[in-house]
Amino acid sequence: MSKGIIKKVAGPLVIAKGMRDANMFDVCRVSDQRLIGEIIEIHGDEASIQVYEETSGLGPGAPVESTGTPMSVELGPGLIGSIYDGIQRPLDDIMRVTGGNLLKRGVEVPSLKRDRVWQFQAVVEAGKQVVAGDVIGTVQETPTVLQKIMIPPSISGVLEVKRIASGSYRVDEEVAVVKDEKGNEHSITLMQRWPVRKGRPYKEKLSLSTPLITGQRVIDTLFPIAKGGVASVPGPFGSGKTVVQHQLAKWADADIVVYIGCGERGNEMTDVLNEFPELKDPRTGESLMQRTVLIANTSDMPVAAREASIYTGITIAEYFRDMGYSVALMADSTSRWAEALREMSGRLEEMPGEEGYPAYLASRLAQFYERAGHIRTLGSDEREGALSVIGAVSPAGGDISEPVTQATLRVVKVFWGLDANLAYKRHFPAINWLTSYSLYLENLKPWFEKHVEGGDWMQLRSRLMLLLTEEDALNEMVQLVGMDALSAPDRLKMEAARSIREDYLHQNAFHDIDTYSSLKKQHFLMQLILAYYDEGKAALERGMDINRIAELPVREKIGRYKYTEEAGIESEYQAVLAEIKKEMNETD
Repeated sequence: MSKGIIKKVAGPLVIAKGMRDANMFDVCRVSDQRLIGEIIEIHGDEASIQVYEETSGLGPGAPVESTGTPMSVELGPGLIGSIYDGIQRPLDDIMRVTGGNLLKRGVEVPSLKRDRVWQFQAVVEAGKQVVAGDVIGTVQETPTVLQKIMIPPSISGVLEVKRIASGSYRVDEEVAVVKDEKGNEHSITLMQRWPVRKGRPYKEKLSLSTPLITGQRVIDTLFPIAKGGVASVPGPFGSGKTVVQHQLAKWADADIVVYIGCGERGNEMTDVLNEFPELKDPRTGESLMQRTVLIANTSDMPVAAREASIYTGITIAEYFRDMGYSVALMADSTSRWAEALREMSGRLEEMPGEEGYPAYLASRLAQFYERAGHIRTLGSDEREGALSVIGAVSPAGGDISEPVTQATLRVVKVFWGLDANLAYKRHFPAINWLTSYSLYLENLKPWFEKHVEGGDWMQLRSRLMLLLTEEDALNEMVQLVGMDALSAPDRLKMEAARSIREDYLHQNAFHDIDTYSSLKKQHFLMQLILAYYDEGKAALERGMDINRIAELPVREKIGRYKYTEEAGIESEYQAVLAEIKKEMNETD
């Protein structure tokens, strides 16, 4: 432990002298108020500390004390349903301690509640041999989440369980004792600590072959993300980034959701806090908060804490991944995190990179996103877990050529590009189908062929994309010579593409039924739209007028199919399909 005094204060950056014995990334307590900070640079006996709390009023001569440990999070029962700030301080406990809604400086509260008792059920007996990562017991944390108490990765080698007992425990009480090969005994509690800047270890990374089903048609059909994959959602202000992330957090096929509000406006986090407890998980019927961890680090909180919030969130996500769960992490938005890096870099007087961002911006982003993946966990039971990361990016004016977006696109495999023009037309999700992409398509193709009835998912998707691409090319001609100059087959393509855009890709996040669309429903709707196109081509060959095809009453039924409840999608599909064939032949 090293002690020094403040030499200089520059916003969230504090320069302290007398810190020769301190280490990089040690947590420090700054001034008599014991503000939390982290060492980010050392020169001789001077340490540069980024402080995660407001530094106004601090001055030279105030004491600084290094704790000798890196920034770490507490991992154990009590995480699910909690709301933390960027450095894992529970906001509800802070409110009780301070007696108000505003955060006060220097508040020290444990991340996991020390007074709460949990029922621990041992799954191994004394005398059994275990290794790091093995599950020794469980705690039913919520009705939907069974938390597995594991041997911490920091204890290596073959271990023997000396003592273990089921019962009621607080998170800091000993539930078991294990002995290593050297005869040293290690106490195991319900809680473990892990440094946030260091990824949790695993046996091996596996290939990504299973999609993360989101219930959003434009994502699942056109640009799917794999479980364990990484995606980016860049877009200008008002294009629907936050709504897309809310939808993914609500409906994605993940066991656990970690939502990081990294520097976004407070009212957006308020929406999450108000909505999630009321929403029902479609798989379990329980509240979504029963499988969610929220990190509310809003734009009015100290800038430096934005960086910590990203690492805090992904470390918590890795912990649940190690239990064998599929975890989805939403970061909203990484641009705010990058701005915090830029401010700290400027105060450290480092050589700036493009647009003032630090030269190491790309490597920091890569380090964050590479912690995603589908892995085989530590332990002897061959568990598999997945951590999918979806990061929103907020480029100024929607200019995706700026450094944060470009550095992100070099790392992620899925790009959901939000378009201001689509948002202006009230087309949501405003994901531009011509600029977006997914590099997981080939990996996911076998899964879709096996698990979606008919095995033709990818062929249907390709036909939809072809029609949308051809529509874009035809639009240029229409703007020059008008719609009437197009041939009848080209007019039909335009009508089919309009149906894809308006009936399929447009999805109402606030409609009780349309907010989520199962793969089966998506498959049926694709078939209906393409059936209209195929039957229309046959009708054109028989001499039917294109204007009459475009105005068939069945088109409204195709458009309304997405509002069909899941229980009736098959019968409604058959009815609409029969109607398409009937009207095409009747009007002939």
